[in-house]
Amino acid sequence: MTSVEEQRPRALLAGASRRWVRLLPWAVAFVLCVALLPTTIVVLTADYGLNGGVASALAVGQAAPLLLAVVRPLHAWYVVFAADVAGALALLTVDFQERLLWPFPPMGLVGYVALCLALGLRERTRTLVLVWLATAGANIGLGFVAPHGAGARELLLTILGGIALLLGGVLRERYEVRRRLAEQETISEAERGRRTLLEERARIARELHDVVAHHMSVITVQADTAEYRLAALSPDVREEFTSIAATARESLGEMRRLLGVLRNEDAHGELAPQPGLAQIGQLVDATARTGGPVEFTPCDAEVPETVGLSAYRIVQEALANVVRHAPGAATHVSLAVSRPADGQGGERLTVLVVNDPPPQPPAGPLEVGGTGHGLVGMRERVRLVGGTLDAGPLPDGGFRVAAQLPLTEEDFT
Repeated sequence: MTSVEEQRPRALLAGASRRWVRLLPWAVAFVLCVALLPTTIVVLTADYGLNGGVASALAVGQAAPLLLAVVRPLHAWYVVFAADVAGALALLTVDFQERLLWPFPPMGLVGYVALCLALGLRERTRTLVLVWLATAGANIGLGFVAPHGAGARELLLTILGGIALLLGGVLRERYEVRRRLAEQETISEAERGRRTLLEERARIARELHDVVAHHMSVITVQADTAEYRLAALSPDVREEFTSIAATARESLGEMRRLLGVLRNEDAHGELAPQPGLAQIGQLVDATARTGGPVEFTPCDAEVPETVGLSAYRIVQEALANVVRHAPGAATHVSLAVSRPADGQGGERLTVLVVNDPPPQPPAGPLEVGGTGHGLVGMRERVRLVGGTLDAGPLPDGGFRVAAQLPLTEEDFT
């Protein structure tokens, strides 16, 4: 069901980001109303010789609806258009000088042109065309009864009104195009982020398959060979080992079928053994060869393969970002196993990558290797093993990436 707020018409320029722009239509309408109302009365009575009561009624009908035009310009146009035509007919009853404008005095022209601009900013093109045709029709029709003969200046309302309608329509279309582009950019950015996240998760799944498949293969081999390696196995135990081997093989088959869906033509080189802590030194050496000094504090501790793989990918992406965004900057990479200071939880692997500001601002991003997923990939890696990630710029212009990866299964979340 549509709410009352959704049904309520919005004021012109209500979607503007700046407050003074949102208030501008109200200010213009108020100034025009205050200025045109007394001016119309004075001019119609003093210059045209119209009765004061009639002049006052016409002035209210031509000026007051301008305030309504801020919210409902089409409704205001009905009133003003009728009042302008009525005023032109009323002027036929009095004798005024030929130099004065007819059928629409200057005050009526100003108010009507402002109203047409408001219409152009709000209404559709079809409505604007109908408004202009109605204006032109009334203008031409009144020309047949002109008291001093028809001339070009009697068509001022048609010309100026058409220009205002066209200008307002162009501005409205331009605003709509920019709004749609902004919405599309927002949607595209969200889709890019979602696609990046899905791609990284798929890559993690592919890598985990290679890690888990090794262990499942070992289980299968051990279960299949148990009756030959272990003497005096009872039939029940032998049957149990056979069941374990069959279940492991079935699990491996399901994993391979899933992997066939996740792998794609661009996934080159992913059949190689997955890297771990031992290969991080190679990453450091490769980064140092690009021109930036890198200090490395290794860690020889035995860690689960998933933790080692996550640590490797985090360091890989962090170093790739240094090469892209801070070429030549001094970088510090350290790995260490420690326990939390509060004593809560088991051992954790701390991965720390800190780079100094670059010697000089890079002319542009350097695309040199890397996964291309930035912090999204890092956060997914950390979430995989139940760790934490702290990444952000430093006050001196450098950047810091710190990850805490639990080493015990009970700490995984």
